[in-house]
Amino acid sequence: MVDIEDRTKATDRKADEPSARGTTTIADSVISTIAGIAIRETEGVHSIGRGATKAVGAVTGRLSGSSGAGRGVKVEVGEKQTAIDVDVEVEYGIPIHELADQIRVHATDAVETMTGLEVVEININVFDVHVPSDDDGDDSAGGGSDGGSGSRVQ
Repeated sequence: MVDIEDRTKATDRKADEPSARGTTTIADSVISTIAGIAIRETEGVHSIGRGATKAVGAVTGRLSGSSGAGRGVKVEVGEKQTAIDVDVEVEYGIPIHELADQIRVHATDAVETMTGLEVVEININVFDVHVPSDDDGDDSAGGGSDGGSGSRVQ
């Protein structure tokens, strides 16, 4: 039989105290995936990870069927805190300093809400700017506005 006082004590326990029922361990890859999804969903981010990371991830993603959402995101995870490093390619025309703030807010909210860990820092390395006319050949055919330059093959 459990006393009501014992229930109150268990309910009032702070989150940072060990649970009497066991421990929860969150893998680094889980944090990477959560942060990666939040960052990719931020408007103005074209891609995450540099060329080799993206290429290897695309191949392994096709073979394994995994989404690779944490690809290009590095994390350090402690008992109560985490730090995140990410390489991003941004869309041309987006104010990078504002985008970086949005990335930090989205990733922090997602990681802290889902894991309970405090995000102490997010280091963002903008390695490239995506210019839509460079490689967007998969847009709707015939709808291009290249002004008749004739540089594209259909």
